[in-house]
Amino acid sequence: MSRLEETTARNAAPALEAVGIVKRFDGVHALEGAQLSVLPGEIHALLGENGAGKSTLIKILTGIYAPDSGTLRRAGDDVQFANVRVAKRAGIVALYQELSIVPSLSVAENILLGDQTPSSGGIVRWGALRRRAKQLLDRIHQRIALGKLAGELSPVQQTMVAFARALATDAQVLILDEPTASLTDTEITELFSVLRRLRDEGVAIVYVSHRLEEVFELCDRLTIMRNGKTIVTKDVADSHIDEVISNMVGRAAGELYPERGATATGEVALAVEQLDGRRVKGVSFVAYKGEVLGIGGLAGSGRSELLRILSGAQRHVAGSITVDGRMLPNSPSVGRALDAGIALVPEERRSQGVILASTIRDNIALANIPAVSTMGVVSGARISDIVDKGMADLRIKARTSRQPVGELSGGNQQKVVLAKMLARKPSVLLMDEPTRGIDVGTKAEIYRLIRALAAGGTTVIAVSSELPELIGMSDRILIMHEGRISGEVAAEGADEEVLLSYCYGKADSHDDDA
Repeated sequence: MSRLEETTARNAAPALEAVGIVKRFDGVHALEGAQLSVLPGEIHALLGENGAGKSTLIKILTGIYAPDSGTLRRAGDDVQFANVRVAKRAGIVALYQELSIVPSLSVAENILLGDQTPSSGGIVRWGALRRRAKQLLDRIHQRIALGKLAGELSPVQQTMVAFARALATDAQVLILDEPTASLTDTEITELFSVLRRLRDEGVAIVYVSHRLEEVFELCDRLTIMRNGKTIVTKDVADSHIDEVISNMVGRAAGELYPERGATATGEVALAVEQLDGRRVKGVSFVAYKGEVLGIGGLAGSGRSELLRILSGAQRHVAGSITVDGRMLPNSPSVGRALDAGIALVPEERRSQGVILASTIRDNIALANIPAVSTMGVVSGARISDIVDKGMADLRIKARTSRQPVGELSGGNQQKVVLAKMLARKPSVLLMDEPTRGIDVGTKAEIYRLIRALAAGGTTVIAVSSELPELIGMSDRILIMHEGRISGEVAAEGADEEVLLSYCYGKADSHDDDA
């Protein structure tokens, strides 16, 4: 966008504006005078910790909730949205992390689903449907087979289909909630290109993400929320990441990672010898009691498969796993691994870590049946004890322990997964991308928890795709490349460039330098 176009856009009425929005639930303020102003033809980041009020504000902007007070304006006119349909008719569409794609329908059918389906007398006009679907995909420069089932598409293709569907409703304001959470770097680049094209066409885009590097690469302005209030709105070019973090959490960015401390002992908690899986090949390492061992590598390097094998969730074809001096049977089940003291917090918490429709209480209890029952009789008092302790220790924000997990923020869902695993008192805790999709404040809490567990003698093995996180939270780091360990470094003072070279398998040059 040229400087003249930028000036024109800023003088125009906001595409969408929220002024002094107040919303209470059970007497508690979720929003307290929140403000947001999004201009036509801009990508505007909406930032804040989980619980800051972002989700509530989005639901008000899209007609899911009605504000208790305050004003919404669309293109300068005061509006009220009785429901989602009314908001869509006003050109406001939200696309969430969990896309509402129908896997069993074709691409064309998904794009023109519902009211947008061309029909006559209840009969679908298939030719018109395909032509219109192609026009919408062409608008965002996408070539996706119209007849292909949506369930067979890649994550980025499903996202593009969702964009095309939004454009079919003549959306002028797109609200995107963590759109890159399941995308690769290449797919993210493709997504950003599409978003920039839509911005240049005059579409206003609200971009919600916990990945601050993306915000500074993509967005024009940002708004930060904290405790239901709008803290600041400013140009991205006039800000920097440390300032954003400080505004989000109310403290300096340097306080994100706690002090390491000398928690690792010389006692081996886990020993892995020549482990082979589908991708993992000849992996050997030891992890010590009280140690935080970070594992990095590029996508497909075998890092997540390694954790699945260690947890019993995936079979291995060769090698041995020894926990606290006891060798596990070949390819143990998840149950046997848990009984041996190995617990896994998976990357995909929503599909693998929790039952979204069930309550916090039931999720924690189901993972700890032996601890809450005697001879098959479950004790409600014991369940209450472990649930109350887990919620208190991990500071899980919920109305009650009987609230469904699906209603919680991403960070609190992650805490529920942790609570149910920690109730088993594992000697080795495996964590796959422990902070993916959660806000910076909750990340700090997770890092402190990891350090507290290590201080108590638990061995934590954590996979992360973020090199600064590996360095900040670990004592020692292993890097994997094409199924093998390509490098090992002490985390304190580690060099990101060296770690990245190990990620690409360039271990020999560093070994020679040493």
